[in-house]
Amino acid sequence: MMNTYFFTGFPGFIARELVREMIRQKGKEINSIYLLVMDSQANAAEEEVARIKEMECGNEIAFHIVKGDITSPSLFTDPAAISRIREVDYVFHLAAIYDLAVPYRKAYEVNVKGTKHINDWLLTLPNLKRYVYFSTAYVSGKREGIIYETELDEGQKFKNDYEKTKFEAEILVEDMKDHIPVTIIRPGIVRGHSNSGATIKFDGPYFILNMFDRLSFLPVIPYLGAGKADGNFVPVDYVIQATAYLSHADCGAGKTYHLTDPAPLPMREVYRLLMLEYLGKQPVGMIPLQSATYLLNFRKLRQWVGVEKQALAYLTCRATYDTAQVQADLKDSDIVIPSFTDTLRSMVSYYRDHKEDKNKRVLIH
Repeated sequence: MMNTYFFTGFPGFIARELVREMIRQKGKEINSIYLLVMDSQANAAEEEVARIKEMECGNEIAFHIVKGDITSPSLFTDPAAISRIREVDYVFHLAAIYDLAVPYRKAYEVNVKGTKHINDWLLTLPNLKRYVYFSTAYVSGKREGIIYETELDEGQKFKNDYEKTKFEAEILVEDMKDHIPVTIIRPGIVRGHSNSGATIKFDGPYFILNMFDRLSFLPVIPYLGAGKADGNFVPVDYVIQATAYLSHADCGAGKTYHLTDPAPLPMREVYRLLMLEYLGKQPVGMIPLQSATYLLNFRKLRQWVGVEKQALAYLTCRATYDTAQVQADLKDSDIVIPSFTDTLRSMVSYYRDHKEDKNKRVLIH
């Protein structure tokens, strides 16, 4: 049976890789792929589709770039698109603002209202087989201890407005489980490919590498705080392979999955390993996190070291993300998450080779 797929968030990193993975896994069963993109991203989307067709042998699949905006209730720039895009089988909603420093109103428009508009449209589709929504493990906010995949609203507070709006959006998607088959994906902090190290932006753990790169002239570099929180970093290939599998598995309907590291290293160890691999030296001493946070109040300093102030909060929140459900449902696949240490060299090597690429740099506010 042939299927039609619909993606938001293209040509973003995870959406792009997920489209490629779908072609590799399900190419013979796909007749059409629709990509909802903003007008400003249309040319980049067309270029990426051309690369996908060339690299993944996707020429037999009909690609449709559909201009639109999830913050608009109508979604599509062309009203006729609503009637054309009716026979959709699988929808993957990845479009969001992934920015720890984003102000609430801007994040709400995209992450919450945008998700509501997608939800409303999905209820009009007659043949939908699965709705896959990309959330984040950090909808848990400031909660500590064990966080289960079945938990969501526990009265938690949030470290930033990105977390808060992703939580509010997931509440809306959770309500959709009563109406359509839904799978919610909660990744940890996504990093580059486990083999090649490739990524399209240097955020998350790369903030640490940015800082090491800037401070490499110093004879010693201290730890930032005690670093007792877990460093929950997951390679993009694990995220897309697990998502592709679970989005088609019968067991995945109605479930929420933590795509996080089941055996994460403490941030102190992540910090040490990154410094050793990148600079060939060990951290010496410690600067209190409160002092580092104060220093990052100065915008020019934030921009110089390449670290967003809000990222420091993830060094102290001692949450453990339970992965029992996802591990049980992946047991019949050959999908496993590689360890941070096994993929450290490729990650650092890729950063070293591409650190001057301005397109990979994240805007530091």
